[in-house]
Amino acid sequence: MPECPVWRSRTDLLRFEELHALVARFVGKFGIEQVRLTGGEPLVRKGVARFVEMLQSVRPAGLKRVSLSTNGAMLARAAAPLAAAGLDDVNVSLDALSPEMFSQMTGGGRVHEVLRGIESARRAGLRVKINAVIIRGLNQEQVVPLTEWAAAEDLPLRFIEFMPLDGRGFWSEDKVVAEKEILASVSERFDVSALPRTSDPASYYLLDSRFRLGIIATVSNPFCASCDRVRLTADGRLFSCLFAPAGIDLRKALRAGRFDAVDSLVRDATWNKPRGFIERCNRGRAEVSMNVLGG
Repeated sequence: MPECPVWRSRTDLLRFEELHALVARFVGKFGIEQVRLTGGEPLVRKGVARFVEMLQSVRPAGLKRVSLSTNGAMLARAAAPLAAAGLDDVNVSLDALSPEMFSQMTGGGRVHEVLRGIESARRAGLRVKINAVIIRGLNQEQVVPLTEWAAAEDLPLRFIEFMPLDGRGFWSEDKVVAEKEILASVSERFDVSALPRTSDPASYYLLDSRFRLGIIATVSNPFCASCDRVRLTADGRLFSCLFAPAGIDLRKALRAGRFDAVDSLVRDATWNKPRGFIERCNRGRAEVSMNVLGG
């Protein structure tokens, strides 16, 4: 989060009913099959389990998966209601196992709360994946411990290169631990073999012929050409790329009941999708931070 975040008025945010209407349109009109609730932190919004339940009505139109990304701090008490509401799986951010390192990276977070949330999610029957952003000079030494822990727990793990979306001006290219460096560290402990590349954002590797590790290498090996995601912010802006400088406002047309205009805006945004990281962020930091767009 930025040190001085700008908080939006509640009236600026789309109501669950409005979000549901847009999801139904994305699925029914444009073939979207998967929805991920992200943030910021989605669990701070009251009633998120109710919204997950609302989304189940879209499944007959073609919605196949409803997921959630979280920092895990509130997951312990939310996991069971989310599972009961129909959530399929959850991604948990865990950048360090060391309590001191975790606290430093999260501004005072407590790693045991996240671990308890992960266990609660598994008990509730949710599929859990772990995401870890690796930053040089901070948690680079956590690569092997995180991999060993995830392998022992049989939890899917993806390392993510540090992207220029931190919202604080903290990013610089020398802080990026590239995919090849992560693999070099992992190779000191495991036998590593590459798996065939798919349309997934991550490249996958098999460790000791049993554990599947993913690495999302946006900086060192951009995958813009195969990206098939769009993002909708809480205030109704559509981003066809994480690195777009601005979103397309859907809220005005939505609240005016002009779904033809919504459709046109969505088509324009996706058909004219920019080249993303390849085009913009090799020249400098993106203007919209991850706490607005989510993972």
